[in-house]
Amino acid sequence: MPNVTTNKAPSERLGVMELSGRPATLVGDEVTVGQAAPHFTAQVGAWPGKDLWTELDVLAATSGSVRILSAVPSLDTSTCDTETRRFNTEAAHLGPQIHIITISTDLPVAVKRWCGAAGVDRVYAVSDHMAAEFGIKYGTLMKERRWLRRAVFVVDQHDVVRYAAYMPKLGDQPDYDVVIAIARGLLAEESAA
Repeated sequence: MPNVTTNKAPSERLGVMELSGRPATLVGDEVTVGQAAPHFTAQVGAWPGKDLWTELDVLAATSGSVRILSAVPSLDTSTCDTETRRFNTEAAHLGPQIHIITISTDLPVAVKRWCGAAGVDRVYAVSDHMAAEFGIKYGTLMKERRWLRRAVFVVDQHDVVRYAAYMPKLGDQPDYDVVIAIARGLLAEESAA
């Protein structure tokens, strides 16, 4: 019998969160602390030295650094705007060994426009619009609107998930102080080793 590879459809989870008062369907499984961070490709919206629409493996492009991955539904919503501006402010005090990457399903041109208008220049921003690879691999893709569920992950220098927080409601914001403290702590662990 020939060796046949089948592509298994990603799991779908209903009732984990609500979207406009109805249960939302989330595609993919949640990641957990301690597991290898799934690599994913996305298109550049705003990334120093990279052209708009360039497809890149985000973890490979930031290899050896601590990464804060911030999944947001759309930069044009008030909570996403607040979150990304806050992380941009935090990034100014973190140094070059911590990268904050915002991922949305906005088109790359919309990401670039929003970052320029908002003065966001320290957060790297990518689009998961084309294949929703991040959304599926991190369990954040909302099937009904093809948006990402708000979530934050901290990935260490060795591509291990060290923090994962999925917001129960789209309007909820992450605990910025905890996220930043964990990222800084990972740098301190590495330098002490």
